[in-house]
Amino acid sequence: MKIGISTCLLGENVRYDGGHKLDRYLRDLLGKYVTYVTVCPETESGLPIPREAMRLVGDTENPRLVTIQTGVDHTERLVEWGHRKLDELENENLCGFIFKARSPSSGMERVKIYSEKGHPAPKGRGIFAGMFMDRFPLLPVEEDGRLHDPLLRENFIARIFVFSRWRQVLETGLTTGRLVEFHTKHKLLLMAHNINAYRELGRMVARAKEYDRNQLASEYISRLMNALKLSSTIKKNVNALHHVMGYFKKELSSDEKQELLEIIKNYSDSLVPIIVPITLLNHYVRKYDQMYLKEQVYLNPHPMELKLRNHV
Repeated sequence: MKIGISTCLLGENVRYDGGHKLDRYLRDLLGKYVTYVTVCPETESGLPIPREAMRLVGDTENPRLVTIQTGVDHTERLVEWGHRKLDELENENLCGFIFKARSPSSGMERVKIYSEKGHPAPKGRGIFAGMFMDRFPLLPVEEDGRLHDPLLRENFIARIFVFSRWRQVLETGLTTGRLVEFHTKHKLLLMAHNINAYRELGRMVARAKEYDRNQLASEYISRLMNALKLSSTIKKNVNALHHVMGYFKKELSSDEKQELLEIIKNYSDSLVPIIVPITLLNHYVRKYDQMYLKEQVYLNPHPMELKLRNHV
């Protein structure tokens, strides 16, 4: 799976001061499971290393990228390069992008935009980041600062794996049967993020044969990815966990049921992370050979080695 990333986050000395912003989690751990496609808008558009620091100035909707000391405007340079770069990235079949926070070229959100009087307002997007998100609105995107939040990190990485699986379906050729299979595997994950979308997409898949296939694929993945942007919560996870437990109502002994209910309650009370009830449920999936649950992405959305559910 290919993921775009700001070059400096992998330790390359491309920043304006000749340094980098290495993120070891992204390079050393997540990097084992993805192939990074590095992008540095400023150096790739022809600016030197080191270079004069820049900032965004003007109005929120159409800011300019200007050097701080000399006032040189590099907006057109970056935009012209950006259009060519986006054409290249379209052929990479990316499953997501990780941007450098607060960068005037690559910040995803809350980038400072300065007024003519020099007053900053954290309301902007980096020039290239904004172009990227407008061009690829369905791709999961995050920035390094937000990824320090365990909940946001887990949500983002779950989404890139979902999008990767969707690309695999398209590569093999989308059929009604493959759509039903894909949706079935993601039902509980969807339930844990957005119950309304869970119901709506279920109805859409049930009527799949009434849609033009291309229209169906476009509308389905758009609704799915937008639904997954909404983070799961303890309350929504507890609902999903009880739903999973319902598949074992004939198999579990009274002691096993009581133990599972207690562990789910402990998670509900924030005494243990979600990995604890998930681990027990996966044990029962194997023990009782529950075929439907073996295929559920919710129980194994990403590699355990990433430890994403150990802190949420």
